[in-house]
Amino acid sequence: MLCGRVHESKMLDALLEGAREGVSGALVVRGEPGIGKTALLGHADGSGAHVLRTTGIEAEAELPFSALHMLLRSVLGSLERIPDRQAAALRGAFGLGESGTGDRFLIGLAVLSLLSELAENGPVVCLIDDAQWLDHASAEALLIAARRLGAEGVVMVFAARPGFEAKGLPVLELSGLDEAAAVELLDSAGRTLPAGFRQRILAEAAGNPLALIELPKSHGPADELSLTVRLEEAFAAQADGLPTSAQVMLQVAAADSTGEPGVVLAAAGGLGSTPEDLERVLAAGLVVLGEGKRLEFRHPLVRAAVRQRTPLARQLTVHHALSQALDRTADADRSAWHLAVATLAPDEQVAARLEAAAARAHSRSGYAAAAAAYERAAALSPEVADRARRLTLAAEATEFSGRFDRARDLAEGAGNPDTELTSRLIRVRACSDYGEGLLTGAHAMLSAGVDHLRAADPRSAAWLLLDAASMIWFDGDRDMAWRTAEQLDALQVPPGDEVVPVHRLSRWFIAMALGRPADGLPPLAEVVESARALAKADRRGLLLIGGLGLAEYDARTHMLASAATATIRAEGMVGLLPQALTFLSRVEYARGRHAEARGLASEAVAIADDTSQPAWARQAAGLLDQYAAVRGEALDPATAHPGALALLDLGQGRSEQALLSLESLVYGRSRNRIQAMHHVPDLVEAALRSGRIARAVEPFARLEAWAAMLDQRWADALVARCRALLDGSGDPGAHFRAALAAHERPFDRARTELLYGEWLRRARHTGEAQEQLRAALEVFERLGAEPWAERARTELGATGWSAPRRTGADRFVRLTPQERQIVQLAATGLSNRDIAAHLFLSPRTVGQHLYKAFPKLGVTARGQLADLTLDE
Repeated sequence: MLCGRVHESKMLDALLEGAREGVSGALVVRGEPGIGKTALLGHADGSGAHVLRTTGIEAEAELPFSALHMLLRSVLGSLERIPDRQAAALRGAFGLGESGTGDRFLIGLAVLSLLSELAENGPVVCLIDDAQWLDHASAEALLIAARRLGAEGVVMVFAARPGFEAKGLPVLELSGLDEAAAVELLDSAGRTLPAGFRQRILAEAAGNPLALIELPKSHGPADELSLTVRLEEAFAAQADGLPTSAQVMLQVAAADSTGEPGVVLAAAGGLGSTPEDLERVLAAGLVVLGEGKRLEFRHPLVRAAVRQRTPLARQLTVHHALSQALDRTADADRSAWHLAVATLAPDEQVAARLEAAAARAHSRSGYAAAAAAYERAAALSPEVADRARRLTLAAEATEFSGRFDRARDLAEGAGNPDTELTSRLIRVRACSDYGEGLLTGAHAMLSAGVDHLRAADPRSAAWLLLDAASMIWFDGDRDMAWRTAEQLDALQVPPGDEVVPVHRLSRWFIAMALGRPADGLPPLAEVVESARALAKADRRGLLLIGGLGLAEYDARTHMLASAATATIRAEGMVGLLPQALTFLSRVEYARGRHAEARGLASEAVAIADDTSQPAWARQAAGLLDQYAAVRGEALDPATAHPGALALLDLGQGRSEQALLSLESLVYGRSRNRIQAMHHVPDLVEAALRSGRIARAVEPFARLEAWAAMLDQRWADALVARCRALLDGSGDPGAHFRAALAAHERPFDRARTELLYGEWLRRARHTGEAQEQLRAALEVFERLGAEPWAERARTELGATGWSAPRRTGADRFVRLTPQERQIVQLAATGLSNRDIAAHLFLSPRTVGQHLYKAFPKLGVTARGQLADLTLDE
């Protein structure tokens, strides 16, 4: 047991014991330098499991997947055991094959799959030290894998300094040892210290284990320096005792990131050092030979101390020597970086080499590394045009990695380049603003881009306007809508151009948002049909699918969204998946497949979080709020979507509260969102139930005009239902029947049947009321819409009909969204491995979900799943 770390050791032991039982886990051990993080990793290293280790190295922070390669290099022979696309992505990341899609999420999933396969032979433990210095690509992949651990028997432990963020993972904060443990550790060295010096060490160390071990070796006077600096100085004092040529060897080792003795010897040899100097450095204990006989510093602070004490001129010569040594190997990227560090003045040859390294990093999904290389190449560019081009590439790579604030800074620093670069920079700034929730700024940037491109490149301007229009569909306000409408009207797209349907569809939707005629436009149905041909599995195609989903019949949009999602999954374009899943979820909900919709939205949120896409995470989370409201589940008023809160209130009989929320949507900033019109039928019902029917008149007039433009049966049905509720003649039955004849969406139809049944009961048409109410109850129970089902039961009770609770569908309702997805795929005959690849899980986790789902479904064997009907 580690000195003074009983609780911490037990936490690690519990994780390791869970892995032996097939339960995975992850932990971040966080604390200041020297606090004992590495020692805890050493405790886990002695578990008897298959241990994989890697260490973040500050000098390697710009080299994509360097730390991940160090972790997995000994097990790459097992890549043939994971799905082909994932294996190809991992090989591409390590430069062992073609670059593939470059999707960083897919690489994280490949790590998960590989670890899961290794765990088939027993628990696997991954130990990641100095995680704060991991290259960004490795950190992303490892954290994606860690967040998706389930039933594999894998443990991942990250040791890091304060500031390392690992969203979704548990954190163990390490503090100093207590007084008794500190005394025990200090005395364990068997060193006799003067009483006064001993007390000073205990006071200065403040329980830091490394300080208790190293400070007694330094007898310098106490000062006001931080403990970290004191430790660095203690290590530096040990290095100062070496001969000059050995110090040069140490300086080269500190600047090198490969740890390869041959590279260090070659570079240091050019500066006058010899192999004997490497022996002296090893004998001093500052550097040791680690796994694979790589050179490793005894502690990261040793490396830091050496680099701090190396004069600038020597640093430059060391990096130049390393560049030359690596130039003779296959490590072109490291060579380019060392040469760039050694170059202070602009130099096109050096900049070009670094740009080539950036392109390789980008192709391997090392977007942060690519951005850093492009940015440094820009700084070394003698020509203004080359500098602007490389900064644009840096901004695009940074935006793609989800670092929106930095992407914006890079784009703004690129100056005023030519037209083509300017449009790209505008898009980076707009996407960065939208990614951070700065909708107004994003829309303004797109508008500026349209003005810039309108004459020179109307096709690109039309696509930018689709971006602008989509923001208004989902988030925008009236001022944005008018600005986009003006630009759409002014844009002249050549007749017959491929982008004409995009331009027309955007004009149609902006017209509907503003409630104005779409003068001069073909019928919406014709525009929708021509736009469908452009709805491909790419970013622009997905925007079209999202727009079409607001307009056309659900089954047709479902075909588009399903096909696009399947293609994106199959080709590993995971960065596009949250958007595709969000649109498909919305369509599934409209079709009455609420459980499917919920599963898709849940997956969209998880992947959007993992791929740094907060805007799509918010969109999908809003859908989850809506689905929860239908089921009567509690929502957080501080974070839930107002429309979902209103639907929950309406379902549970809080009509006045629902009315207030709905009015804020229909009259407020979001009144021009097309989605706002979907809330008007709720507002009409809330106004009726709260006795404030007059407050529904104006919103209903807008709904009528909007539905007339849309010309879709599902919208006509909602209008007819509202007419029935607002009918003052006392005979709304005809409107109810018209609504039922037009309804295509099950939940909407059931709500109309409920309202019609209530009216029929009050009109004493008991038999007809029971017919409508029973039909509504059946749908509500099947969808798990309990508040609405309870309303239907109450109404049926008032007619004299006793409505027992339906239990036949309960077994499906009890499934979690992920269990439902897995059961449906298993019912088609897919293996656990195939399902895992489809849903980005490990095969063992799939098996665990099936194990939990079987009792809920009342089945005992996989073959019985094919006989179940989960379609709603």
